[in-house]
Amino acid sequence: MTDKSQADILYTIVDEAPELASASFLPIIRKFVSSAGITVGTPDISLAGRIIATFPENLTDDQRQSDDLAALGELVKTPSANVIKLPNISASVPQLVAAIEELQAQGYDIPAYPEDPSSDEEKAIRARFDAIKGSAVNPVLREGNSDRRSARAVKNFAQNNPHSMGAWESSSKTKVSSMSGNDFYANEVSATITAAQAGDAKIEFVGKDGSTTVLKDGWSLEEGTIADATFMSAKALGAFLADAIEDTKKDGTMFSLHMKATMMKVSDPIIFGHAVKAWLGPVWDKHGEAIAAAGGSPNSGLGAVLDAIDSLDNADEIKAEIAALDRPSMYMVDSDKGITNLHVPSDVIIDASMPAVIRAGGKGWDEAGNKGDTNCVIPDRCYATIYDESINFFKANGALDVTTAGSVANVGLMAQKAEEYGSHPTTFEAPADGTIRIVTANGDTLHSHEVEAGDIWRSCTVKKAPIENWIELALDRQRLTGSEAIFWLDANRGHDAELIKYVTPALEAAGKADLFQIMAPREATAQSLKTITAGNDSIAITGNVLRDYLTDLFPILELGTSAKMLSIVKLMKGGGLFETGAGGSAPKHVQQLVEQNHLRWDSMGEFCALGESLNFLADVKGNAKAGVLGAAAEAATQGILDNNNSPSRKVGEPDNRDSHYWFARYWADALAAQSDDADLAAEFAPVAKALAEGEEAILAEFAAAQGPAADIGGYFRPSVELKAKVMRPSATLNAIID
Repeated sequence: MTDKSQADILYTIVDEAPELASASFLPIIRKFVSSAGITVGTPDISLAGRIIATFPENLTDDQRQSDDLAALGELVKTPSANVIKLPNISASVPQLVAAIEELQAQGYDIPAYPEDPSSDEEKAIRARFDAIKGSAVNPVLREGNSDRRSARAVKNFAQNNPHSMGAWESSSKTKVSSMSGNDFYANEVSATITAAQAGDAKIEFVGKDGSTTVLKDGWSLEEGTIADATFMSAKALGAFLADAIEDTKKDGTMFSLHMKATMMKVSDPIIFGHAVKAWLGPVWDKHGEAIAAAGGSPNSGLGAVLDAIDSLDNADEIKAEIAALDRPSMYMVDSDKGITNLHVPSDVIIDASMPAVIRAGGKGWDEAGNKGDTNCVIPDRCYATIYDESINFFKANGALDVTTAGSVANVGLMAQKAEEYGSHPTTFEAPADGTIRIVTANGDTLHSHEVEAGDIWRSCTVKKAPIENWIELALDRQRLTGSEAIFWLDANRGHDAELIKYVTPALEAAGKADLFQIMAPREATAQSLKTITAGNDSIAITGNVLRDYLTDLFPILELGTSAKMLSIVKLMKGGGLFETGAGGSAPKHVQQLVEQNHLRWDSMGEFCALGESLNFLADVKGNAKAGVLGAAAEAATQGILDNNNSPSRKVGEPDNRDSHYWFARYWADALAAQSDDADLAAEFAPVAKALAEGEEAILAEFAAAQGPAADIGGYFRPSVELKAKVMRPSATLNAIID
């Protein structure tokens, strides 16, 4: 593992904006915590780092690096784990390909990604890359369930300094469109594995001719595990998408598709590809085979298709046919650059894109940069209802009043690859008409579906121990807060019905059943919005996907961002994983830094996680100085909020680097002023003095750096030296910290 594997705190190397911010913030952390004898290690779980670790055979000794993700995966199963985990890229295929090409340009002999592997060698390379795609990091590290909420200081600041909210009108045409049947929701079946069935199961495809193909073998299923299976009909999906396009045109709104192709790395890119084909309609029917042969996979987005068309001899003819299509307006990612909602699968991620539409009063932006209502197309109904109900609620009641609104915290079931995020190795596109079935170790057919060629079949599981731990965590949070507590479970959905069989007796055994409600997601959304509108708090107790969606939806509405959330994973073996909030890795922030040397990434999540990590270290290792540092870090976080020292979005105004200076300043002030540890007070008094006296020079040096383009030497793997030069432009601050 990079740096010391036995470091007291492991602060992850990640990607994009949070990694750039780390170049500025980590030196400050190391300076302060070293006073308590605390060491900080930096395991590399970035996309580029994971690629390098996966393909060491052709690299030089200097280029090779250890598999830090695997090492961290073992560490989080121990009581000593103390990991601060920043957001990382969950790579779609276009992102993976771009990262590979950048590494190759930097001299790394990494093989190209085989889009359509033919030889055994290419298939083996593809399998190694596929292990890196999508949500490859979180399932490995999340050996505990999630406790995510807004820190009181952050909530108070949001109420006193309300962010902008778009006005909702009852006449808004914005809506959510989903399939009415034959989707994952409709076809889901679920069962809890018995002792007789436990062991290595397999997934088989049985063709119409009776031939059997094993899709997955040696799939370990423990007793008590909930195992699901479902599929989405490709024909029903295609018909739905065609109808949704026509419905959008009739309404005079914008078409927008909201998926999570980065996390659901098998199913959602396929669905995304169906949407691209539906949008192109007769053009794809006529030219699709030639476009695909030229490398234009619709699963990679409209951008990849258009690039492939450019390479064809009849490109002008095809483009003219596309231009002649009778289509509604398209929801745009970047109107100025012509980047549409369908261009790249990783550009529109549902848990960020839908809250943005809702916060904006149901508005999106079209090709001309004009605001308008939009048809939010979410094909599968499993979780689409939370957004549909939110839109209905705000149409009826108007936008949320941020100044008085309560909060929705989340207790999320995610330990040990729980639910859909663990389903990628058990998701398949049906190769032909036939049957896909799960056969358990004792020969039982657990689940079986009749499928047609191209249908998307998936299975997912959640183990008994994480479920029981999740329920205990929910009981604990409700006891500590006294808040309304709702299990977001739909008794009409197979998976949720099995979970309810665990939840109900556990609540009754604890004598707490009267303090909890069990509601389907639509009803739970309505109840939670009603609760926070009245100024009260609610705890959403959810599965993994809803955890991901709700910890963006409610914070974006309440706080204006999900990056400021306090996110604690209580690892099941006793360690701590402190995630720096939601919000992704902010690629647009990197673009602004490169173009204008201004980083608007807000490190509030890192500030909150640092305080919790230090407090955990004090409790677990009895390091009293760590506790003092943790309390002072919390005071510094409050100082950032009270004095509005968070980054501005505009070049020429304070950015991420300024906020780090102010955090160091308030941290040193708090340490110098505290009376619990005289040695720390004495050590940090001169630091606090130097930071105060250097304020004018430090801020001037930060301001002088902004404006011109910044060279960081790479997007996925920036140069350490260039990154430090850009992110640490104040010689005055560096002299104090170093």
